[in-house]
Amino acid sequence: MGRATVRLDPAFTVGPVRPRMFGSFVEHMGRCVYTGIYEPGHPAADELGFRTDVAELVRELGVTLVRYPGGNFVSNYRWEDGVGPKADRPRQLDLAWRSVETNQVGTDDFVDWARRVGVEPMMAVNLGTRGLQDAVDLLLYCNARPGTRLPDQRVANGHVEPHDIRVWCLGNELDGLWQIGHKTAEEYARVAEETARAMRQVDGRVELVACGSSNRAMPTFGTWERVVLERCFDLVEHISAHAYYEPVDGDVDSFLAAGEDMHRFIEAVVATADHVAAVKGSDKRVMVSFDEWNVWYHSRFPGERSLEIREAPELIEDVYDVRDAVVVGSLLITLLQHADRVSMACQAQLVNVIAPILTRPGGPAWRQTIFHPFALTARYARGTVLRPAVVSDRVETRAYGPVDAVVVTATHDPESGDLTVFVVNRSRTESSELTLDVAPPVGGDPTAYVLVEHLVVHDEDPSATNTEERPHRVTPHPGDAAVDGATLTATLPATSWHCIRLTERGVR
Repeated sequence: MGRATVRLDPAFTVGPVRPRMFGSFVEHMGRCVYTGIYEPGHPAADELGFRTDVAELVRELGVTLVRYPGGNFVSNYRWEDGVGPKADRPRQLDLAWRSVETNQVGTDDFVDWARRVGVEPMMAVNLGTRGLQDAVDLLLYCNARPGTRLPDQRVANGHVEPHDIRVWCLGNELDGLWQIGHKTAEEYARVAEETARAMRQVDGRVELVACGSSNRAMPTFGTWERVVLERCFDLVEHISAHAYYEPVDGDVDSFLAAGEDMHRFIEAVVATADHVAAVKGSDKRVMVSFDEWNVWYHSRFPGERSLEIREAPELIEDVYDVRDAVVVGSLLITLLQHADRVSMACQAQLVNVIAPILTRPGGPAWRQTIFHPFALTARYARGTVLRPAVVSDRVETRAYGPVDAVVVTATHDPESGDLTVFVVNRSRTESSELTLDVAPPVGGDPTAYVLVEHLVVHDEDPSATNTEERPHRVTPHPGDAAVDGATLTATLPATSWHCIRLTERGVR
């Protein structure tokens, strides 16, 4: 059995737990929207056609922010086709995913859904086939008070009050050759700069996200971020990062260590942004919006051009196992470890398309294995992210070299006294014995913490999945942990994710 020792001190912090860290993504792709969140005629549909069973799972998942409407889809989207009377909305060919878009869900409908499920909408604008004027028009439609043409159109469509959307993405992955309206760094930087300036003329309260590279492996990576921020630095608050992970050539050890890649990705983007700040002599810190991340078995996807044109096709509906859940849990740990510079993050996507929630048209909705680490982290990460000192056995990986078998982060809420520790054992073969010492709060009792709960996502069969027939095959279960004074000990089975909740003695 391996060993890991961890020292936590509430005085050593990374940054605040940011609610927007627990975002998700709804794109008009596959069955994410149609027969995902929206299915008129379903037994659980509300009066607007949205599935209430899915909405309940979204609330349970703890999602705080949802990015919409894409993704690749947004780069050839005409937003005005999706507003107004549904009977008048045109059917269009979506070039990104070669699907028939019915436009039965659009901007107003999405905002209505977001408000009902209690999430903040995050809107993307089309800088692929359209540009500045389209972005300004959409912002006016969404956020302006009545009295001029576009907000009056919103009022006529049943929404008197502005939608007041705060976060806006300036396009999507425009360095990718697959993107409709692909651009060079210089071309994108120019249109993003002018669009951002115009949008701020409409609404000075918006937060803007500039496109970063589509992924860390892009040949444009680094240079793209520098060129874009040199033009847009004073106009944006965030720059995006996107990453998807799967075992490459059967390399499960490196897959379980995917957090190493995400860590290096974030560090590189931050370094580039801070370089631009240094050149400009600015104290401003541009934040990272990690607004697409997940496990995606991309090698199983034949590519967009191979797709038959259909309406709401089944598309990349990956079924996730325990290993995938452990990776998702470790990526959430990595995001929290960078709470000082990652302002928000969106797991892609929310329903059916590489998603924590699956549905059957006309039938049930259920939780995938990856649902559970996300839901528990969103529920219990509160207060401030701590910076633990960790000594762990190592695992050899082909992609990253030797890495810690055990990865840890923790959050502390001084108001409630809650301390939550999130742990992954990413060894495929060895259990680990965790010893965790907690320093007392300043002036506090050195034996102040008691164990509230220890939940584990693990199965003796790491390939175990949740299905329509067995939707609860993999669920969190109690773990083996104990507290003696200021020391916690826990057994971490191989390939497992853990949520260990403590609280200060006397608080509860």
